[in-house]
Amino acid sequence: MSVYKTMYYSLFNQVSDAIEAIRDGNSAVAEEILTLAQQEAEETYLSADGED
Repeated sequence: MSVYKTMYYSLFNQVSDAIEAIRDGNSAVAEEILTLAQQEAEETYLSADGED
């Protein structure tokens, strides 16, 4: 699977989790989910080092 597909699926799932947290009134949890998603995507991209 390409790096971009991996990042997309991961980000999509984490954004969905963040939306659910917001709907439940947990904006702090949503912020944490989104921050971690951003960090993980960046790490995935940087570790790919030209694979795509």
